[in-house]
Amino acid sequence: MKTQASLLVDLLEMATIPMDIVNDIFLQLPAKTLVRCRALSKPCYHLINDPDFISSHLRRVLQTGDHLMILLRGALRLYSVDLDSLDSVHDVEHPMKRGGPTEVFGSCNGLIGLSNSPTDLAVFNPSTRQIRRLPPSSIDLPDGSSNRGYVFFGLGYDSVSDDYKVVRMVQFKRDSDDELGCTFPYEVKVFSLKKDSWKRIESVSSSIQLLFYFSYHLLYRRGYGVLAGNSLHWVLPGRPGLIAFNLIVRFDLALEEFGIVRLPEVVAYGNVDIQMDIGVLDGCLCLLCYHDLGYVDVWMMKKYNVRGSWTKAFTVYKPSSVKSFSYIRPLVYSKDRDKVLLEINNTKLVWFDIESKKMSTVRIKDCPSSYSAELVVSSLVLGCKGDLNNIRLRKEQQAKEAEEAKMMQNSRKRDDFLSKGFKLVL
Repeated sequence: MKTQASLLVDLLEMATIPMDIVNDIFLQLPAKTLVRCRALSKPCYHLINDPDFISSHLRRVLQTGDHLMILLRGALRLYSVDLDSLDSVHDVEHPMKRGGPTEVFGSCNGLIGLSNSPTDLAVFNPSTRQIRRLPPSSIDLPDGSSNRGYVFFGLGYDSVSDDYKVVRMVQFKRDSDDELGCTFPYEVKVFSLKKDSWKRIESVSSSIQLLFYFSYHLLYRRGYGVLAGNSLHWVLPGRPGLIAFNLIVRFDLALEEFGIVRLPEVVAYGNVDIQMDIGVLDGCLCLLCYHDLGYVDVWMMKKYNVRGSWTKAFTVYKPSSVKSFSYIRPLVYSKDRDKVLLEINNTKLVWFDIESKKMSTVRIKDCPSSYSAELVVSSLVLGCKGDLNNIRLRKEQQAKEAEEAKMMQNSRKRDDFLSKGFKLVL
């Protein structure tokens, strides 16, 4: 069976097609195919790299839900699998790879955030393999702190300024044993891809400062912000004796300031004993409430930051094959919207039937036994030409490797010459 790219080549060879028709055809193709289609002709190359086409392609993908993929992070590697098939995985090669695991801190418009450390970050497009390395930004210990506590990341798109931003928040400890202290200094920095620079957030409202000082620490999976309504979100867990209820903290990417998202009234107060988590489904912020009896209520905020729009979407009951619900996360509705793809306990994916409440495990060939998952759309964001700094570094590395290979070759020639009994004349 021919691929989409080969079929397109046959079509273009049959006749000269007007570029407006080519444009319409290209908009329906996944980004991976479009990257290859740049070689068809110069007009195709310029069309696919055009910012207006990239925006139109992304807008269509977001509207139709076509060409979605699931990114899986195993112990040391990244994999991708197409949502339409979910039958086999593909390795995702990226320049951030090294000896240890590379963390994934969110997905937005086809981009994912990658982290090797708090100062070694990048934004990467797995469809085009293009990467934007972020300049390092130091973490400065405040007065009275001798230990860096927890680091939280977030990746989001600011639709107001048409900019992609990375948020890094650090909460410090007074010392290495200070788990139950009362105040915790913090540092918040925001990176703008458009400006290619970091900015420290200096002004935080007094009410938010009090919440941060007396709560420890922000939660969401491994501390990664959930993107919805032009804001990133974390759960701020209550602490008995200090704050008697859980909260959702949001960071507005346009205003670059913190606020609070109010919980549904029925779960708002006296909820310190309920474990909570957040996610996003169908573009809506989700609240997950875990109950000891073995079920999870999934709430959806149908209209962003409107408390009355919270709706209990469905309840997931613990199947007998699962020992505990330590973590579940909704990813996406099925095409007919009668099922939801769930990630359970960072170990497997299941389709959850909303009406029957039954689960069916997704079997993926050559999949790692344990993984975390991110939903990624197919897009050309960051373009196909590559990051100039990354290209320069790769060229320098290639030149260095070529020089080393040449030196080794000359060394072998010298050794061969000496082995024949001749003396090296200096």
